[in-house]
Amino acid sequence: MAGMATHVITGAGSGIGAAVARRLHARGDELVLHARDAGRAKELVAEFPGARTLVGDLADPDRLSWAFSHQSLPDRVDSLLHIAGVVDLGPVGDLTPKTWRHQLDVNLIAPAELTRHLLPQLRASRGHVIFVNSGAGLRAHADWSAYAASKHGLKALADSLREEEHAAGVRVTSVYPGRTASPMQVKVHRQEGKDYDPSRWIDPESVATTIVTALDLPRDAEINDMTVRPGR
Repeated sequence: MAGMATHVITGAGSGIGAAVARRLHARGDELVLHARDAGRAKELVAEFPGARTLVGDLADPDRLSWAFSHQSLPDRVDSLLHIAGVVDLGPVGDLTPKTWRHQLDVNLIAPAELTRHLLPQLRASRGHVIFVNSGAGLRAHADWSAYAASKHGLKALADSLREEEHAAGVRVTSVYPGRTASPMQVKVHRQEGKDYDPSRWIDPESVATTIVTALDLPRDAEINDMTVRPGR
């Protein structure tokens, strides 16, 4: 991506999102960081001086339109990076509609809604949408049904968007990381009743490298799908 680009990033507060934001901030790109509320927005700006914020609760996608109508959306968007996500494990026999909805709202419907709002800017810049999916977006295991369903849906969203916007020059990439050493993984291990050893899993910096590689690829090519597995 030549010159100074503007990136809208969800999930920049921790894990893969924070690693990507640090990388892009360090090279002088413009960041617009999504935050769920004003307090979180303040923390992100303190961490990434010069960044702008976009406030709205991904857990309530019906209200994102209202939230954005009270803020200025960025005039230019070169990339939209969907990295935020939530996970709640449990067998189908125990999962309530509330648990299903929360994961579908944050992991699937909110990314679709955020993309809808920023598509005019992405078309104008011939920009790039990156969905950080999961190995669960390709294969569902026991106890992962709701999370995997949200991530299988995210793959469908990305695949449809890629076909729809290809002629407009918008690139769309799905990244499917395996288990990554992040706060989400700590929660997963707790839910699985297992001890957590971050050294066994992918460093968020390694996933950030794959995301930046996709962003920086010359315009004659696009990476559609990228699976990143633990290397040890």
